[in-house]
Amino acid sequence: MDNCEEEMLKLDNQLCFSLYATSKEIIRRYKPLLDNFDITYTQYITLLVLWEKDGLLVKTLGERLYLDSGTLTPLLTKLENKGYILKKKDTKDIRETSVYLTDKGRELKEKIIVVPKTMGACVNLELDDLLMLQKLLKKVRRGLTEK
Repeated sequence: MDNCEEEMLKLDNQLCFSLYATSKEIIRRYKPLLDNFDITYTQYITLLVLWEKDGLLVKTLGERLYLDSGTLTPLLTKLENKGYILKKKDTKDIRETSVYLTDKGRELKEKIIVVPKTMGACVNLELDDLLMLQKLLKKVRRGLTEK
């Protein structure tokens, strides 16, 4: 094995590890902020999607969040039990279920704005760098998901 191949096998040279470790650290930082609202990170990102567009099909929500139904179903049940969402069967196709925010779910949006503001300060990147990082990550994700 040559030196270049040796370098390729170092943990710190793995893109996957950099993404994994960074993701874990970011989610760890979210936890105490979200604990104040009694929601998990995955519940938070679900609400973010619904605040953008209410009344989504469960299938569409899963696609948007990159979550399978085995993960999404109990997550939605917990959000429903907390009073943030309602699940309703489609009147035209009973196999389809849509998810709607409740008044409590819409009200949470106003209160939770402290979370992205606090997290933005934690990341310690200039706005231009942050926007470039988001752009690059989206490009990587597209490259991985295109068929």
